Amino acid sequence: MFFIRFGSVIAWICTVLGILKTALGFFLAFKTESAEQMKAAAREYLAAATTGEAINEGMFMIAFGVLTGVLVQIAKNTNRE
Repeated sequence: MFFIRFGSVIAWICTVLGILKTALGFFLAFKTESAEQMKAAAREYLAAATTGEAINEGMFMIAFGVLTGVLVQIAKNTNRE
């Protein structure tokens, strides 16, 4: 039961952080004027080399969160029987 609750929390955290990182990556990609500013902002704010890399990492975090959430739901349903 502990692992089901812990997995649910991890799924929510990964999904929310992935959405934030992806959204910030798109925001920085569209709002900066030059490529040098975009790379500097991505390194400073997103801990990634480019905004594209930050968007990819965010999408992977979303996918991991959703997959973990699905596995938690399966575990909850099989645990009750």
